[in-house]
Amino acid sequence: MSTLAARKDHPLSLRLPDADLALIDRAAGLRGRSRTDFMRDAAVRAAEEALMETALVRMTDEGFAHFTAVLSAPAAPVAAMVELLRRPAPWDS
Repeated sequence: MSTLAARKDHPLSLRLPDADLALIDRAAGLRGRSRTDFMRDAAVRAAEEALMETALVRMTDEGFAHFTAVLSAPAAPVAAMVELLRRPAPWDS
């Protein structure tokens, strides 16, 4: 009995203005990527961001109270960030 392998690739066709295609090709070239790889990565990243923006976060009442208390508390300095911001900028030397 033979089994068919599951299809892994699905072709996708887009109609793009010349200017958009040139922009995509230029950016893909700068990254050393093919147009297909560049567009797939960009599309997947945009899809992940869209899904994360609508993700539901569930927590207990106590967890939510702690969460809002942390957000409402005054910011505390982060020593590493303070030290970094005190350094002169590389372009100022």
